[in-house]
Amino acid sequence: MTSTAKSLPVAPNLIELAIGGMTCASCAARIEKKLNRMDGVEATVNYATEKATVRYADEVSPADLIATVEKTGYTAVVPPPPRPAGSAAAAEPVDELRGLRTRLWVSVALAVPVVLLAMVPAWQFDYWQWLSLTLAAPVVVYGGLPFHRAAWINLRHGAATMDTLVSLGTLAAFGWSLWALFLGDAGMPGMTHPFRLDITRTDGAGNIYLEAAAGVTVFILAGRYFEARSKRTAGAALRALLELGAKDVAVLRGGQEVRVPVDQLAVGDRFVVRPGEKVATDGVVEEGASAVDASMLTGESVPVEVRPGDTVVGATVNAGGRLLVRATRIGGDTQLAQMAKLVEAAQTGKAAVQRLADRISGVFVPIVIALAVGTLGWWLGTGAGTTAAFTAAVAVLIIACPCALGLATPTALLVGTGRGAQLGILIKGPEVLESTRQVDTVVLDKTGTVTTGKMTLVDVLPAAGQDAAELLRLAGALEAASEHPIARAVAAGAAEAGALPTVTGFGNVEGLGVTGSVDGREVLVGRLRLLRERGMHVREEVVRTVTDAEAAGRTAVLAGWDGRARGVLAVADVVKPTSRAAVAQLRGLGLTPVLLTGDNATVAKAVAAEVGVDEVIAEVLPADKVDVVRRLQAEGRTVAMVGDGVNDAAALAQADLGLAMGTGTDVAIEASDLTLVRGDLTAAVDAIRLSRRTLGIIKGNLFWAFAYNVAALPLAAAGLLNPMIAGAAMAFSSVFVVANSLRLRRFRPVG
Repeated sequence: MTSTAKSLPVAPNLIELAIGGMTCASCAARIEKKLNRMDGVEATVNYATEKATVRYADEVSPADLIATVEKTGYTAVVPPPPRPAGSAAAAEPVDELRGLRTRLWVSVALAVPVVLLAMVPAWQFDYWQWLSLTLAAPVVVYGGLPFHRAAWINLRHGAATMDTLVSLGTLAAFGWSLWALFLGDAGMPGMTHPFRLDITRTDGAGNIYLEAAAGVTVFILAGRYFEARSKRTAGAALRALLELGAKDVAVLRGGQEVRVPVDQLAVGDRFVVRPGEKVATDGVVEEGASAVDASMLTGESVPVEVRPGDTVVGATVNAGGRLLVRATRIGGDTQLAQMAKLVEAAQTGKAAVQRLADRISGVFVPIVIALAVGTLGWWLGTGAGTTAAFTAAVAVLIIACPCALGLATPTALLVGTGRGAQLGILIKGPEVLESTRQVDTVVLDKTGTVTTGKMTLVDVLPAAGQDAAELLRLAGALEAASEHPIARAVAAGAAEAGALPTVTGFGNVEGLGVTGSVDGREVLVGRLRLLRERGMHVREEVVRTVTDAEAAGRTAVLAGWDGRARGVLAVADVVKPTSRAAVAQLRGLGLTPVLLTGDNATVAKAVAAEVGVDEVIAEVLPADKVDVVRRLQAEGRTVAMVGDGVNDAAALAQADLGLAMGTGTDVAIEASDLTLVRGDLTAAVDAIRLSRRTLGIIKGNLFWAFAYNVAALPLAAAGLLNPMIAGAAMAFSSVFVVANSLRLRRFRPVG
């Protein structure tokens, strides 16, 4: 994108426009430039999301903005709000993609026989050239229509892009073939393209280039299809966010529970949330107490205890008792909806990567056209004749047609993404790759990324004279009767040590712990406050054990019976076994790791110390995560973000490179650039290495593709290229590009 945006003196209006008709990053730059030339307008156009975010003064209307975009040769509308997947609106991009796929497969089916007939002289039967024309014409006209249309738009605005090069080359090859067939010697029965590899001057009257026109169209069309398929996922993060919320809710009306769709909730309505259900919307607890699992939204690994007067957030899960909640915010005002807006804003504001091929084409195309015109003029001036002059000029255009260039990105991307999929790495598109080379800072979410994301029993600390096995057995038996996540962690740890006894008289003390009878003993398990309130003696050594455990970032659970505390069970969200090695490998790639979490500072620092991260940013809300990424970017850093939760989605979209754990939420996955299926941080190392390697291959392919063109252009201008040499050179260039891309299959993970 360009950086021509102006700073407005006052806070302007804000609108988002859906832009249609863009085919490359330079299209986005052109629209952005035109909008920013308007007085009182500051615009950012994103090619990847096909949206323009525009701030405008009161004297400018949305109609003026749309008119400016349309004058530039594109379409603009105010997009409808995102709808859940499966709705009619969500199906529209799929229909458009289906049309592009149909165009591709029709072109492939028609082009393959054309290429085979041209490359294998033994198959060139009488009138084979006319069959080739019949098959190639729909490919060039129907298959290449998107390129021709884009080239025409670019021509009207004095611009040259990859589309211009493709359209010009394919039409030149096809046009000359028509001339040769109808007016030259190429249409005669028995005409063949022999294997002549000598450099001789020819008038071109017997040469046809239908295989070049059809083949280039198919290759470029394939690349455009894969690009469009990755681009269309841009809105999926918002749909996934909407899917997270509850679909219906039990509302109290006239003292009765009535189940209604969530969109019928009104502020002030009182609704019931049973254990295991999602909270329907943001509200305040009026009755009941429970533990609410908000890790998906906040990143905190420990469930939040709520009681009357506490606030709860929509889409979080009630992990404990029955709650009666009064709705305080609904619809677009809820925290979930605000997070959707954050994700959308971050995606729309992300700078589109200017394609290397387009940048080169912007210079290469005018040079080729000038050379073709110069060649025509020179040959006419030397008196060589019109046919020879046009043969040389058209040969320049044909040899410049980027067959290998069309393969350069799609083949490397195809092999790279295929190898990535084998290793559990999903790369969304070519734009992603350029970000990986510049990344210097990697921001790591804690919960579910560096750690497992679930509570685990990590230590059993008996008081002096107590048996650790007995402490674990009795406490685990009692906790097994509870649904609280911390209780489940203790129970799971105890169950691994052996069978658990039966519990009778189980009771839950809201927010403090549980009580019950195990093996004839009255056992209490919970917080220090619970044991003291029930008159149990807690020795100073046990208090110190609790303090030490909490200082180490663990949750301390006390157990006691027969009038005194018997020990402490430490529970924590443990670090994944590979995280420390992965952090070291990230440093080896030249990256600075930063731990970012919504959890408390004590826990965050303990985890950071364990894995070897020096910089820690803790106790941040989802919106603050985006701000942290922006602040790092403002410091001149290029930021990669690794996360797995809804609370990470906006930050993943804002980062220069977003990597989502495949074990996380759909929202995080959709908002990211790379998905790590393994859920292992070492996959992030492999993802960055593979992306950098793939980008290197693409740049190598582009170099050789253009090197072939540049080397062959002088021969074409001199009239020394016959079809066989041109075809052989083009085939060699394409084979080289494919072979170079296949080297990615040998990529090996660090592990």
